[in-house]
Amino acid sequence: MNWITNYVRPTINSLFSRREVPENLWSKCPECGTMLFHRELTDNLQVCTNCNHHMAISPRARFSALFDGGIFAEVTVPDPVADPLQFRDQKKYPERMKAAQKATGEREAMLVAEGEIGRTPVVCAAQDFSFMGGSMGMYVGNALIAACERAIERRAPLIVFAAAGGARMQEGILSLMQMPRTTVALQMLKEAGLPYICVLTHPTTGGVTASYAMLGDIQIAEPNALICFAGPRVIEQTIREKLPEGFQRAEYLLDHGMLDRVTHRKQMRDELIAITRMLMGLPPAVLGELPAPGPEAAPAIAAPEAPAEDKAKAETKKK
Repeated sequence: MNWITNYVRPTINSLFSRREVPENLWSKCPECGTMLFHRELTDNLQVCTNCNHHMAISPRARFSALFDGGIFAEVTVPDPVADPLQFRDQKKYPERMKAAQKATGEREAMLVAEGEIGRTPVVCAAQDFSFMGGSMGMYVGNALIAACERAIERRAPLIVFAAAGGARMQEGILSLMQMPRTTVALQMLKEAGLPYICVLTHPTTGGVTASYAMLGDIQIAEPNALICFAGPRVIEQTIREKLPEGFQRAEYLLDHGMLDRVTHRKQMRDELIAITRMLMGLPPAVLGELPAPGPEAAPAIAAPEAPAEDKAKAETKKK
């Protein structure tokens, strides 16, 4: 060991060695291939700034952009039986659950929250497609029922952001039973006279589409979202025909009367504020921090005083 080894070599290495760059600084758009800086993508709500392709967004990130000031409170959801069928394929079901929880940081595939948008109290539920494909199991059924009950308790509209690959196979028939359960819960909401708005995101398929995802009073979708029960590839193989371009995409369904709106993610908040206030019979929201003024806030306007000649004529007629 000498001064060359101890001093010169480390100095040269520090000058010419390449600095390590974190791998998560850039994301590639799956639609156009553009490399997007992570901060720019986050500020744009996970929408490509080049082609407007809507990428997956977590429920918490969506709620932070949706609720006033990004403030919301989670609604408690009852925990179902952990592994009712003792299911195992290549892995045990509990192992798959732990892996999904570690990857997403969430307990399950749906998050329920309450707060205000445009000073209007609402209850929201959103599915996380990155959690086992957003599959609908017993927890998701419990979550939607809890959202409906909380909306009825608060007399608030319910907004659901659907994103799912269908039912959760690891729970078998118990997963399929969530379809009628959630339908009954939404019927309770309807009987209470409260609006239900469903926002369909990419992708919304399977049993979710066959139940609560298509039962909204207002049906909104994000651009180019795949919305279907069976996928286009399965249908092509079944009927042995080429499907129309854009089949089962949001714009195609809008043209054929299955949706009310196709709305860009950055415009979704303003759209939902306008719709919820209209359905709840509230005055339109105003820009800024203050809520829309109520009828009691409008000052009383006195009727204009009649001219003196008209007053004299009116008194003569009385006599």
